Amino acid sequence: MEFSRAQIAIAASAGVMLLLIFFGYLMWLNGQGPVLARSEERDPLSNIPNSISLNPLRDRTSEREANKFIRAIHEGHCDEKLADWKKDYRKKYAAFICDSEARHPLLSWQLVEWEDTPPLRILRYRGKRLDTPGQKGTYKELFSVTLENKYGEWAVTKYDSMY
Repeated sequence: MEFSRAQIAIAASAGVMLLLIFFGYLMWLNGQGPVLARSEERDPLSNIPNSISLNPLRDRTSEREANKFIRAIHEGHCDEKLADWKKDYRKKYAAFICDSEARHPLLSWQLVEWEDTPPLRILRYRGKRLDTPGQKGTYKELFSVTLENKYGEWAVTKYDSMY
């Protein structure tokens, strides 16, 4: 079956139009912030939105650093990860975190809020934890990781959780 020049021109024009729309959308996304939308429904106690829509083109370096920190604590390397904190005013706080994390380990976590206040970034997570030792129950709670941008590198400066 042969195609006429008009049919080929229409198909080529449609293809070019689709590419223009796609690249226009990518340019628009590139100009947006890390959070595209927050749900209007919020948790009544914490005022955290029930869901957020994250930009797929966002810079994820801070998220990776926070996840490395959370995973290290989850895997039992809390003392190693908080060794620097034990040298300054956060000594008691670091000991409390390591003790609490050992008694109520994280099972899973999901990013639920993103707050930028340069040079700080606060990432809030909803985590699932084991109940008190010896019990098989779990509970969900919010926790946050505060990171500071120091010369282009993200460093965890605070871990805040309710146990």
